[in-house]
Amino acid sequence: MAKNLTHDMTLGKPTGLLLKFALPMLVGNLFQQLYNMVDSIVVGRYEGSNTLAAVGTTGPLNFFFFSLALGLAAGVSIVTAQYFGAKDEENVKKSFATAAYIVLGASLIMGIIGYILSEPMLRLLKTPENIIGQANIYMKIVCLGIVAIGAYNGMASILRALGDSLTPLIFLIVACLLNIVLDLLFVVGFGWSVMGVALATVISQVVAAVGCVLYALAKVKILRMPLKDFVPDKEIVKKCLRLGIPVALQNSFVSLSTMALQSIINSYGDTVMAAATAASRIEQLILQPGMSVGAAVAAYTGQNMGAGNIDRVKQGLRSAVRIILAFSLAMLPIIYFGGGFIMDWFTKDNDKLVMQIGIEALRVPCFFYSFVGLIFVTRNMLSGAGDVKIPMMMGFTEVVCRVLFANVLAGVIGYQGIWWATGLTWFFTSIVGCVRYLSGKWKYKSLIQAPTSVEG
Repeated sequence: MAKNLTHDMTLGKPTGLLLKFALPMLVGNLFQQLYNMVDSIVVGRYEGSNTLAAVGTTGPLNFFFFSLALGLAAGVSIVTAQYFGAKDEENVKKSFATAAYIVLGASLIMGIIGYILSEPMLRLLKTPENIIGQANIYMKIVCLGIVAIGAYNGMASILRALGDSLTPLIFLIVACLLNIVLDLLFVVGFGWSVMGVALATVISQVVAAVGCVLYALAKVKILRMPLKDFVPDKEIVKKCLRLGIPVALQNSFVSLSTMALQSIINSYGDTVMAAATAASRIEQLILQPGMSVGAAVAAYTGQNMGAGNIDRVKQGLRSAVRIILAFSLAMLPIIYFGGGFIMDWFTKDNDKLVMQIGIEALRVPCFFYSFVGLIFVTRNMLSGAGDVKIPMMMGFTEVVCRVLFANVLAGVIGYQGIWWATGLTWFFTSIVGCVRYLSGKWKYKSLIQAPTSVEG
């Protein structure tokens, strides 16, 4: 079974390979976002806008503390994909063993730091006093589950590097369905409010992590090894850190920009916070196809760089851009005209002001969806090629643009400027990725030295 789930992406038509890989990723990402949406819907409908705002304000902080583990997992996946593309099974095994130590160690450290610094960080974000208590409870509990998040994402990254995007999806669906049941049980049944939502999320993440790891150890032949060999390899540690740290920094930059934006949102009070939280959940759902295609591009690029197939990397990127642009254009009218209907799911007793602000927060950025799609595609293509410093620069560009535009525009036109800042940030960040791709310098960043096939 496992043999059929891993895919050699160095052969076959790029568009078909990308779509075949991206579809399970998309379903998985949609379920991942369903985690967050269900949390928000249950809290918003049964607890009110203050509690919804409390959960929402922790999002950027949570991602900041997750970012190290997620970045290192991405670095490991690049190394694994390139070895797999080069047909080097021994180093695939070493990459897997090394990943366990790196990702779990980083997750444990960040979980402890996040738990300790939860309240000071929330105050730094100007979280209103009437919700900071609830936000702190939610954040502390979620930080206890960061190791599970690291374990799942690390294992999922390894499997995706091998071309298997289906197995992580299966365990994610199970976890998501469990999360829905536990949300309703803990919040509606037991009345545990934000504590219940946080506990449901952590328990579900543990289930996803344990299931994914046990499956891989039992079924994926290329990852099997004697326990005595399950030790980190020094050379692969260096390669993983060389690739993973820039990706982790990129994630940190993105989360810092989101935290800066959240701080500005918080200054407008809990009504704007609740509207922004709901709009953000919807927006993240809409962006999942772009993220999924981007993840497919990363695995595809990694394998083909390992095999020395530069031409196929270019073909894959062109195919991915066409997919992204088609989807972005299709979503624009749907969100612009249908945003109010979706916002209604998140509001208690039809809170008209929250709905009005939330609709504004959806309508402005939807004109920039194609640019954020280009970010996902170029960033992942460059990362898969081993050219990880540029994606890090793209993350830094997001920080600068988001902080600059949000502060300037919010000072001129009020909180509506925040929505414009998001779109403009996507536009300028996408330029960085496109320019790097067109320069061609990424061709020489592969970790694996293989004979290359490059168009004249």
